[in-house]
Amino acid sequence: MWPLAAWVLLSAVGAGSAQLIFSVTDVVEKTDCNKTVVLPCYVTNLKENNANVMFVTWKKQGKVIFSFDGARQEFFRDPAVPSANLVSRADLPKGIASLMLNSAEADVGNYSCEVTESNREGETRVELRKHSVVSCGEENTPTPKEKCGSWFLLVERAIIIALLFLVIILCSAQLSVIALKYEIVPKKKTGILVASFIFTVAAVVGTVLFVQGGYTAQNQAGLGLIVVPAVILVPLQYLMFGIVFESLQQATFALIGLQILGYVIAVVGFALCVSACPPLHGSVVIAGLAIMAIANLLSLAYVFIMGSRMKDHPRPGKAVEEPLNGLQSYVMCEKYTVVDTPWP
Repeated sequence: MWPLAAWVLLSAVGAGSAQLIFSVTDVVEKTDCNKTVVLPCYVTNLKENNANVMFVTWKKQGKVIFSFDGARQEFFRDPAVPSANLVSRADLPKGIASLMLNSAEADVGNYSCEVTESNREGETRVELRKHSVVSCGEENTPTPKEKCGSWFLLVERAIIIALLFLVIILCSAQLSVIALKYEIVPKKKTGILVASFIFTVAAVVGTVLFVQGGYTAQNQAGLGLIVVPAVILVPLQYLMFGIVFESLQQATFALIGLQILGYVIAVVGFALCVSACPPLHGSVVIAGLAIMAIANLLSLAYVFIMGSRMKDHPRPGKAVEEPLNGLQSYVMCEKYTVVDTPWP
């Protein structure tokens, strides 16, 4: 009886020693700010600590997506995840068999890591989830830095897009007022139409790219198309003032300067945001666009009010020009008039 019990106990111990033990991580979360995703796999009881006697297999939903054969020094990667690789091949003998993937290739789901060392083997599982939150914390705070959500918050994206189209609407309203009250030279009219068309197309394309969630090259390009082409509004505003006023006044230069200030602030904000996820200074972009919107609103009001006054009181140039034209016509008529006198 005792020999049988001893044999069962020794068998159990032997079976236990043949099982690799893992440091378990149940869930891994990825965010829009992640460029890569690491799926952890840590073996705690390796004996030989030799990569040449190890075999690592990663599966997703039971399908092999990556494997490493230490004896042959060969890798296998599923064509759907060409970026799959060990986090550190040099650390594999230490029991680190974690897998690294590009975020775009890391689909949410259940993954398993199987490790074999000579005649010992084991398996651990981890679930990959998509994590989205409304803000990102700093280090040493309850919300870790890596727990960030989308690149820009939904509210921030909405404000940026709303300010952009507010600028377009105010600029269009100003053009409409000028077109109704003043005669525009065809050359200037062509320039204004081309500039307006380019800016509007860039704004629409940028909005389509930027409105999507995530932190990708498309989102960055979208924000760039929203901010950078807005420089067109500065010469456009100058042209519009030039149509209304024969000589630009200090107020018009102040309004153009305000628009330039808003543009510079928006571009600086874009430069600070495009290289960081979450954006470090998204409010700077919003502030710049808001200043540009205010400048366009004030310009519209100025053109409307001053234009109405000039309609009742013509510009000094026009007031002087019309009498001069009349005088010139009279002189020319007198010069070429033939006086009919009787022949003596």
